[in-house]
Amino acid sequence: MLRHRLAVLCLFVVALIAPPLPAAAAQATSAAPQPLSIGETFTLDSKVMGETRRINVYLPAGYHERADAKVPVLYMPDGGIAEDFLHIAGLMQVSMANGTMRPFMLVGIENTQRRRDMTGPTDVASDRKIAPVVGGAATFRAFIRDELMPEIDRRYRTTGETAIIGESAAGLFILETLVLAPEMFDAYIAIDPMLWWNNKAWMKGFRGFLGAHPDLQAKLFVAMSSEPMIAETVVWVPAVLQDAAPKGLVWRFQSLPDETHGTVFHPAALRAFRALFAPEPR
Repeated sequence: MLRHRLAVLCLFVVALIAPPLPAAAAQATSAAPQPLSIGETFTLDSKVMGETRRINVYLPAGYHERADAKVPVLYMPDGGIAEDFLHIAGLMQVSMANGTMRPFMLVGIENTQRRRDMTGPTDVASDRKIAPVVGGAATFRAFIRDELMPEIDRRYRTTGETAIIGESAAGLFILETLVLAPEMFDAYIAIDPMLWWNNKAWMKGFRGFLGAHPDLQAKLFVAMSSEPMIAETVVWVPAVLQDAAPKGLVWRFQSLPDETHGTVFHPAALRAFRALFAPEPR
């Protein structure tokens, strides 16, 4: 998975999000570069995981200016500064500014052991070779639900509406979360999820999950690129949803054949934000 996407875009994001200096201040400090702020960051000591995790936060325009402002929360694994935080924060800022997305805050969870946290157990020997430790998704999920989400609600003014977005292994984690803990989030965005994991176990259980949850209320967005190993499994998802999705599950599937596994996140996220988080018509 491409970790360092579009350096030029990142520079654009920093310039776009950071407030401009007044003209006089800019002249006065032109010889002394100043740091640019794009959000907030803090660490959280996790008892569940037995380690300290760094959390990066982007707050939409108006949050600090209005003391009564409350916002929904979009959680994102792979949320480090050197991972996906910058370009998704920038995409959200542009989308909110041009009126195609409701205001959301972004909570990026920086990785420590990515493949450990994003994968569930597997019986496939080749799966276990991708990292020294795999199968830790249940612990990571408990960290988000029991420690991170309460901490975000304590620190910030939130509406109670939550969503999660991720790509590749994070996309797998998100779809497994939908099945194992459907009450955790209101919206699930999975991009190029690696559904081949554990001999396609998630795919084998998805139809049964939908049938067992006729009252499910959620939003789901799934996208895939042209990556053969991804596409041959993910293309099966809309067929199952078409046949078995409960009425309360609002879903959208997006095929992006011109994108690769390394380029799909940004264009897919743009479509997801417009599909799931569009402002209410006036």
